[in-house]
Amino acid sequence: MIIIYAPQDGAEQTFDVGPGRLRASEIQVIERTAGARWDDIKQAMGEGDLNAMRTVVWALLRREQPALRFAEFDPFEGELRSRLDEREGRAYAERLHDKYRDNPEDLAAAFNELRDVVFDREALEVAIADVTAPKDSAPAEPLAEAAEPKETAPSPIGS
Repeated sequence: MIIIYAPQDGAEQTFDVGPGRLRASEIQVIERTAGARWDDIKQAMGEGDLNAMRTVVWALLRREQPALRFAEFDPFEGELRSRLDEREGRAYAERLHDKYRDNPEDLAAAFNELRDVVFDREALEVAIADVTAPKDSAPAEPLAEAAEPKETAPSPIGS
């Protein structure tokens, strides 16, 4: 998951909150501040929940500004939004393909919607190409034998 913070009066910042990006201590602070479990907070961020995104971005901003209080980080509506990271986008593309593979129009519409919620569209296009590429179910061709016959060592017994 990627959270984008785009304040009206400042530079846009992105925060990767995917696996391995937050320390256990940060997650504990987030849980206490939000009053929810980390799994629920991740789910809420994916649904665009403002409080979940605010709490996580605040915790990450504290890396550079340790004295930042939660009440001091009060973004306006629309300044925070979540996007799927590359791994999540690929997983969604695979699920959509499995669900709509027999209905190309619905699959195309679903992929278009997915394009609107990913952070890296180029990576998603690669994932879509991989997912929709024809799968080769034919067995691999056997290795060709050498064109020239193998030489054998002369027999010690004679011929």
